[in-house]
Parts: sequence; C-alpha cells; structure tokens
Amino acid sequence: MPLRRLLGPLDLVRVPDEERVSFDCDTWEDLGAAQDRIREHGHVLDGWITAVKAELGITLDVDVRLLLDLARDAAHGVDRPAAPLTSFLVGYAAGRAEGGPEAVAEAARKAEALAKRWAAEAK
Repeated sequence: MPLRRLLGPLDLVRVPDEERVSFDCDTWEDLGAAQDRIREHGHVLDGWITAVKAELGITLDVDVRLLLDLARDAAHGVDRPAAPLTSFLVGYAAGRAEGGPEAVAEAARKAEALAKRWAAEAK
C-alpha cells in the first residue's frame, strides 16, 4: 500500500529531532545508512529486543548477556543449531514455571552448565 494512502487519514505533526534519532528513508541506500548509524551506536540489539517484546506482548526484562552467553556455550560446546533451540527451551521452561527474570536466569544457568559439561566430555 502506498504510504500516502496509509497515512492519509491521520493528522500528522512534526516532532523536533535535535538528537537525530529518526531517519528519513526514501531509498534502499537511505535505509542502509540509517541501519549503519544505528549499529554504530550499538542500538540494534536493544531495538530488536524491544520490537520483539512488543510484537509478542512481553514485558519481562531478562539478563540479555546471560542468554547470549548461554547461546554461545551451546553453539560452541554442543553444536551450532543448539544455540537458538536451547534459548527457546530456557524460555519455555521459565514460562512453565510461571516465573519472571529469576526463572529465566535459573534455567539459563542450568542449561549453560549442561552445555559446558557436554563440551568437556567431547574433549
């Protein structure tokens, strides 16, 4: 759908953007430049997590570094495809436990220890 048709019924207003946090992307090159600026400032992961949480209706804040470390250990200590599957299973286990960030952290610690044991046994 053309953007003008989509936005036509809305009453739009200009918002000051002194910090240049918004981007006018009219071409693929504009989009690439905007993505590069975002990456330069390290906001890609935060932006992605915020977008996924909004899309899924999740308000839970978790220790992202812990989950990334778990994914790394599963990928390197077990097998690369183990990383996303292990992360999913940790989230599922925490959800079944009806827990918050603590349940996610506990499940992640258990899975990380298991991945490290598997890596040690493989040597």
